[in-house]
Amino acid sequence: MHLKFNKIQDNLVVILIGELDHHSAEEVRVKIDDRIDRENVKNIIFDFSGVTFMDSSGIGVVIGRYKKLSLRKGTVSVISVNNNLKRVFELSGMFKIINYYNNLDEAVSCI
Repeated sequence: MHLKFNKIQDNLVVILIGELDHHSAEEVRVKIDDRIDRENVKNIIFDFSGVTFMDSSGIGVVIGRYKKLSLRKGTVSVISVNNNLKRVFELSGMFKIINYYNNLDEAVSCI
């Protein structure tokens, strides 16, 4: 799993590339939490356009960041989710608490 970070206003954009599974989840968590704390961000936008596979560990990464940012009165959003991953998000119930947008511009304008 490779991560790229961009900051747009108060939003940290996390571009995920590869497989978000039990092998990569801990490293992803640590890197994202470090960036959240260093840059004192309130909102995260996860870009899933480069994710080829995600298991329950990936769900845990997203939910964990949701809990962390909820304490800061922030939000977590996801963009560019392919149909397979969208099904995982829907079945897990994550779309009940996490906003889904089609692209980055839509996410930034709605947050």
